[in-house]
Amino acid sequence: MNYDVKDIGLAEKGRLRIEYAAQEMPVLRLIRERFDREKPLAGVNLAACLHVTTETANLAITLKAGGANVFLCASNPLSTQDDVAASLVKDYGISTFAIKGEDNDTYYKHINAVLDAKPQITMDDGADTVGVIHSVRRDLIANIVGGTEETTTGVIRLRAMEKDGVLAYPIIAVNDANTKHMFDNRYGTGQSTVDGILRATNVLFAGKTFVVAGYGYCGKGLAMRAKGMGAKVIVTEVNPLRALEAVMDGYEVMPMARAAAIGDIFCTVTGDINVIRGEHWAAMKDGAIVANSGHFNVELDIPALEKMAVSRRIIRDFNEEFTLPNGNRIHLLGEGRLINLAAAEGHPASVMDMSFANQALCSEYMLKNHASLQKKVYSVPKDIDAEIARLKLVAMGIEIDTLTEEQVKYLASWQEGT
Repeated sequence: MNYDVKDIGLAEKGRLRIEYAAQEMPVLRLIRERFDREKPLAGVNLAACLHVTTETANLAITLKAGGANVFLCASNPLSTQDDVAASLVKDYGISTFAIKGEDNDTYYKHINAVLDAKPQITMDDGADTVGVIHSVRRDLIANIVGGTEETTTGVIRLRAMEKDGVLAYPIIAVNDANTKHMFDNRYGTGQSTVDGILRATNVLFAGKTFVVAGYGYCGKGLAMRAKGMGAKVIVTEVNPLRALEAVMDGYEVMPMARAAAIGDIFCTVTGDINVIRGEHWAAMKDGAIVANSGHFNVELDIPALEKMAVSRRIIRDFNEEFTLPNGNRIHLLGEGRLINLAAAEGHPASVMDMSFANQALCSEYMLKNHASLQKKVYSVPKDIDAEIARLKLVAMGIEIDTLTEEQVKYLASWQEGT
């Protein structure tokens, strides 16, 4: 078995943490039990480019239980948990290529390592595997039946590929599932981003002005959590509907050009490039804290900050201080990479339970139905989404009502009115 991890001796610690996370992932456990019986992925080579965390480990174990040959690499250079990577190799026999802090060359070497397995299915968190396949590994396309994508950022890239007519195989946008974005993006990102910022700074949120760039589900969750900790929250947006929603939710909305001068803490969650630029860096007050929780660090124009700074130093773990010519200091967290995984542990297992249940079931769906699918980006089938929600409620011990025959008939008819 090929692999590349930091230290295989960390496996015992990783195994214990994987088992602990499994306790909060009952839906994935139920899927794993069925997969183990039915082997719906038998013999399939599956290349997964995901954050290598305890939650991802439980997904990989589930896919292997279903019969897949799983090859896993990191979807971000700073998101790997080295003990988990070691345990996946030693305890579960899963080929893993991931080292926290790996440089760019190693990052792409690891992606190519999983692609060397000649996968039939790809599983992405940011579409980097898809990007490499379509640019420099096109020889693999004929063997691939389909893929899945986890993130908003990745789905944006894939829909652009579909629009341009270059997408070479069907992909299911797991991020579109209600059981993913309504919970993972909102509650997971909100809590884990605050966790990452706190670990990197130990700053008190109460009384601070917190600027959230982007008011999608991730931004909603982050704004809610920052407000709950006593911060005054400002939202910046380009979408008028989302901006209006933020106003109605009780937040102040303004352009980044204004927010830059008054914010104490900034966090981007937009999926777009250069949301905080040179003019914004220059306007920030002394001691401003800047983080990103979008998938790629391009949301922050870091080259502009580096060019402007007269000095820089690592002042805490995952906290680099840049001093500008006017003497103001800006604290960039986690190299601008997604702070919830760079400085913390990512989303809690209980929300990733649903996200990864979608990944597992959509992989099964893709294998069964790829022949009838076009080279497009598809939403998660509604029956899969609903089944995951049902299983989650069952696992939580929560019961809900069911429609009576009379109610079913009424909802399907048009004859009755006022």
